Amino acid sequence: MSLPTTAPVPAPDDVITATALVKSYRQGTLEVRALDGVSVGIERARFTAVVGPSGSGKSTLMHCLAGLDGVTDGSIVLDGTELTRLSDRALTRVRRERIGFVFQSFNLLPQLTAYENIVLPVTMAGGRPDRALIDHLCEVLGLAHRLTHRPSELSGGQQQRVAVARALVARPAVVFADEPTGNLDSQSGAEVLAILRQSVDDLGQTVVMVTHDPRAASYADRVLTLADGRVVKDERPAEPDRNTVLLRDVTARHR
Repeated sequence: MSLPTTAPVPAPDDVITATALVKSYRQGTLEVRALDGVSVGIERARFTAVVGPSGSGKSTLMHCLAGLDGVTDGSIVLDGTELTRLSDRALTRVRRERIGFVFQSFNLLPQLTAYENIVLPVTMAGGRPDRALIDHLCEVLGLAHRLTHRPSELSGGQQQRVAVARALVARPAVVFADEPTGNLDSQSGAEVLAILRQSVDDLGQTVVMVTHDPRAASYADRVLTLADGRVVKDERPAEPDRNTVLLRDVTARHR
């Protein structure tokens, strides 16, 4: 049975409130609804996983919540800003300054060093990188000795850790992770998931992750399941998966 699609009551600690989201497109003479009245609140400083079969609407939901795609109908309020009313220019600024992204394909600029990729969101916004935060992130992520290397000189796991550092460096309201372990082996994937988990626990970061992998979803505080463009299950495990090696031990061998 689908959950109600009426507007959720915004909680004081919700960083995103989505109300009655509809995303439709034409396929020949048919109208296809990728999202069919989705209403959900995303809690601040929590790790939320969005799961579901292929075609369920999970990636579409993430793209809409992150301002990467528009909605046909409905409302999205991110950290006090109504995204659906913004101009393209204003929306670009919100994405640059208040949202972090971690993609399956890393999306690093090949001509830049790891350090330059990490600070890119800050420099593009005209700000000054917080060196103390960068040093802390790179130490935790095991990247301190790789900052002058370009992506082609890094392993897949190292590239994804650079992407995670880049997503966190501007202290965004939300980090969206789209299948962040999809191109990684199981060990590197576990490291990235542990890093995302610890960013929530230690830095108070909000993370929303789309995944098809139940193991990845087990790291989250909350799991939203989509089917046919609707939220059909909203689960809050009693305790997120902590049965992983501590992050400082996981990354120690990379230093």
